[in-house]
Amino acid sequence: YLGAMAVTAPVPDRELATLRQTFGFDSFRPIQGEVVASLLDGRDVFVLMPTGGGKSLCYQLPALLMDGLTVVVSPLIALMKDQVDSLESLGVNAAYINSSLSASEVRDRQAAVSRGEIKILYVAPERLMMPSFLGWLKERQVSLFAIDEAHCISEWGHDFRPEYRQLRDLRAAFPGCPIGAFTATATSRVQEDIKRQLSLQDSA
Repeated sequence: YLGAMAVTAPVPDRELATLRQTFGFDSFRPIQGEVVASLLDGRDVFVLMPTGGGKSLCYQLPALLMDGLTVVVSPLIALMKDQVDSLESLGVNAAYINSSLSASEVRDRQAAVSRGEIKILYVAPERLMMPSFLGWLKERQVSLFAIDEAHCISEWGHDFRPEYRQLRDLRAAFPGCPIGAFTATATSRVQEDIKRQLSLQDSA
C-alpha cells in the first residue's frame, strides 16, 4: 500500500461489523484497514500486495459501505466469474459483464444495475471504455473504480495490455470518484507508470 495515511488509525465499528458479518474475519490483515479507510474517505490508492494477501477485500468491503456502485476492471473472464461466484456465496449482489454473455444477458444485468440491485460490477477494460457503455455508466451512481491487475496498464510491465491504457480517461469522465489500483507484481518503474497513467491523487 502506497497511500498517504497513518497506519495507527482505529478501525470504525461499521467496517469491523461488515468484515465479520460478510467476510467472516475478526480483524484486517496488515495494510487492508488503511486501504479501506482511504477509499471510504474518497482518496485514491495504489496497492502492491502479493497474491493471496487479500487485495480483493480492500475494494469489496468499501463497496458494501458506499451508497453507489463499485466497478471492478478485470482482464480475465475466468477471474471475474470466480470473484462474482465467491461474492454471491457471501450474500453480496455482484455481477459481471463480458464477452461470454449474450446481448440479452448484458441488457438484463445492466437493468439490474440501473435498479440498484448490484453493488459490485466486474467489467473488462474494452467493455468499460466503449462510448455507449461509458455513457450509460455516467448516468449511474458510481462510488469507486477498482483496477485489478493494474500492472497491465504499463508498457514497462510483463503483461501489458493496450486496452488498459484507455483507463486514463476515467479521471475526466468521473471527476471526484476514487480510483484504486491493485497488483501483485510491479517494479518501481511500473508502479510510477501506473500512478501516472491513472492520474492517482494523494497516492505516494
